[in-house]
Amino acid sequence: MVNDEVAEIMKWLLIIVGVLLVAGLVAFIAMAIQSHKSPESLGLQNGLLRSCPASPNCVCSEEHSQGSEEHAIGPIKANDGGWKRLTTIITEQGGEIQKNDGSYLHATFTTPVFRYVDDVELRLDEGSGLIHIRSASRVGRSDFSVNRNRIERLKKAL
Repeated sequence: MVNDEVAEIMKWLLIIVGVLLVAGLVAFIAMAIQSHKSPESLGLQNGLLRSCPASPNCVCSEEHSQGSEEHAIGPIKANDGGWKRLTTIITEQGGEIQKNDGSYLHATFTTPVFRYVDDVELRLDEGSGLIHIRSASRVGRSDFSVNRNRIERLKKAL
């Protein structure tokens, strides 16, 4: 009698775990699909890159985004040929250039497993000799520092 009850409980536990795993997988797939929709708010706003949202999956070098350490990252020093080299480095590191008008660049990076899309934007500020940069996930809350690490790799390669 006890063995039958234990078997029944185990059966229901396995069913519950299975349902939770399937629900989690469906949520990840739905987020991946959602991430392929290009945000309407891309591009410069009043001549600057957008601020990061409250979620920690974004970094930006613009001064108006420096209020939070989790979003703050240093800009890149612009030097001769730096903009062109950055476009090459972005492509070499798996990015796809979506727009490049010489002073604003938008590129996308796609994660390998679930195919989430992240946006990288650069703004050349010739007056200060800097290239400001913003990297953000389109969906989700946390990115496990993927965007920060991507920008650090870009800087290092430059």
